[in-house]
Amino acid sequence: MKKPILIILILVAVMLAKGSLFVVNEAEQAIITQFGKPVGEVVGPGLHFKIPFTQNVNRFEKRILKWDGDPNQIPTKDKKFIWVDTTARWRIIDPLLFYKTVATEQGALSRLDDIIDSVVRDAVSSRLLVELVRGSDYKAQDENEERFLVEGVEIKKDALVGREEIFAGILDKARASTPEYGIELLDVQIKRINYVEQVRVRVYERMVNERKKVAAQYRSEGEGEKAEILGKMGRELKEISSEAYRKVLEVRGAADAEAAAIYAEAYNQDKEFYAFLRTMESYKKAIQKNGRLVITTDSDYYKYLKTAE
Repeated sequence: MKKPILIILILVAVMLAKGSLFVVNEAEQAIITQFGKPVGEVVGPGLHFKIPFTQNVNRFEKRILKWDGDPNQIPTKDKKFIWVDTTARWRIIDPLLFYKTVATEQGALSRLDDIIDSVVRDAVSSRLLVELVRGSDYKAQDENEERFLVEGVEIKKDALVGREEIFAGILDKARASTPEYGIELLDVQIKRINYVEQVRVRVYERMVNERKKVAAQYRSEGEGEKAEILGKMGRELKEISSEAYRKVLEVRGAADAEAAAIYAEAYNQDKEFYAFLRTMESYKKAIQKNGRLVITTDSDYYKYLKTAE
């Protein structure tokens, strides 16, 4: 009889030990509740004791947690509807307050939905689209072409801010509402900004038209440079041709003058022979096949023919 009783006592002791001892690891923090109400302080990592059957251990993450919101369609200050997709990082800093207010991580995420979505909507609707997509260090290539109008009123460039300042403002406003739930909000970022479908089509068309405008400008500048190069080439060709023609005339004139001088010197040695030779050349040119030459017998042109007879 003693042995069964001992076994029973051992089993009871094991059950009591299993129900009373618990371990909290380094990534967790815990609170003990008794009949649903918190008891004692926050429990840190290590081996701990609780009253079995009446007390429960509620564990909470000490690590940084992620929140991802649903994409929302929000109008900007300049009346452009965009899809905004937001994400955030948070952690539990007061497990006791966290348990009393939201109880679970799912409840915390639901509360963060309300807080962050509201702050993001207010921030986006109060800013121009250009402020949401540009950094604070952005510099336009041509500042004179940039004009931002809201309901006919021009917004000065000095009044514009970058997305870093907007995100910092969103974080500050959202963070102010989270400590009452035992939550610390570490960061809020906009993952993606995109136009709604109707606006996206118009934006793409405008981008295409702007690219075509730039391409047309480049083509026009290219045609202008082409015309300038061709004109310069034409002028250079004319100058080269004119200079070459001038040199040709000079060389030809000098050659003709030299030939004439040689001819004159040669013909002056026998003038009668020169006259005879020139007359024979003229006969050859004047008297053609099937042609007739009519001259008088007393003509000087006929004298060599008469001599030949």
